[in-house]
Amino acid sequence: MKMLPLALPLLLLFAAGAAGAVDGALVLRCRALPDAASRLACYEALPVAPPAEQRFGAKRLEKKVDDEPAAIRSTVRGRLDGWRYGTQLTLANGQVWRVVDDVDAVLPELTDPAVRIERGALGAYYLQLDANNSAARVVRVK
Repeated sequence: MKMLPLALPLLLLFAAGAAGAVDGALVLRCRALPDAASRLACYEALPVAPPAEQRFGAKRLEKKVDDEPAAIRSTVRGRLDGWRYGTQLTLANGQVWRVVDDVDAVLPELTDPAVRIERGALGAYYLQLDANNSAARVVRVK
């Protein structure tokens, strides 16, 4: 019977650790609470991992998460008339991506163009414009 109260925090810790979103100090703070009800409430209040689309392209120290989508769709905020190495593109979902291709692209002026970012081989990501199929290798900055 004593294993159940000990197993619950360990199970929660394992599940939270797998999500990669819980700070170790927060878990220790919950673990130090003497009252079981308070401890459970503390564990339930721990932050959870962001949705898979928000994690897309973010650098991680842990292994690839299986629920990450193969690609995302969004729009580039504002006007876009091309890119070159180092150009940063802000998407409507708040993500910021930097072009790491050495090839410059000159495009007709587009406003809020639709894009698709997909995972490629060996961890690369590629941004492709829906309007004219121009593509560039990118890395997520934010």
